Amino acid sequence: MANDPILQCTGLCKRYGKKNALDNVTLALERGRIIGLLGPNGSGKSTLIKLANGLLTPSAGEIRIAGNVPGAQTHARVSYLPERTYLSDWMTANDLLRFFANFYADFDIDRAAQMLTHLGIQPKDALKTMSKGTKEKIQLVVVMSRDADLYLLDEPIGGVDPAARDYILNTILSNYRESSTVLLSTHLISDIEKVLDDVIFLNQGQVTLHKSVDDIRSEYGKSVDALFREVFAC
Repeated sequence: MANDPILQCTGLCKRYGKKNALDNVTLALERGRIIGLLGPNGSGKSTLIKLANGLLTPSAGEIRIAGNVPGAQTHARVSYLPERTYLSDWMTANDLLRFFANFYADFDIDRAAQMLTHLGIQPKDALKTMSKGTKEKIQLVVVMSRDADLYLLDEPIGGVDPAARDYILNTILSNYRESSTVLLSTHLISDIEKVLDDVIFLNQGQVTLHKSVDDIRSEYGKSVDALFREVFAC
């Protein structure tokens, strides 16, 4: 159903031995929102994103994407950007676009090629000749060139220089449909706050806040970045 949450967690837990990476997380993400997943290191942000992408399985509770357990059925609806680059150095930029076009039916190869041109990357440029930051930008381009229902972005601007961050944020804003949702994990809150509709604070595996950015500004009289620094004393 179009009005159902795109992502829903109910009593979601993930344990590694005796450590709770996620502890009884219950939340629902609406469609058509850009949501910041915020918390200190080790708070469970990447764990939640990996669970949503089907890379991990819950220890207890459940997580559903458009009503389905993460797996083969949801991979066609979810576009995932991991925290670390995974691109193969033997590929050229053109090889990568063809790979994604063959693998994902919703991949817009013309959109991706246009964005790479804007970055000054030629189709025959080899990935092994590129800097880490350029590879991260290419990886974001191919992820955002899919017409997915849910984009899971784990630290999309963490490894690039400040001058490139606006371009990356504009890429995110310009390349998702109004009915799609972006869940974006980052510690660079001041850089991304301007594009967010909602925020989720995670601390020690628990959701401590889930509000719209507008509500935070009206209720607390401060920015998301200022509230985060106050709550987590950083």
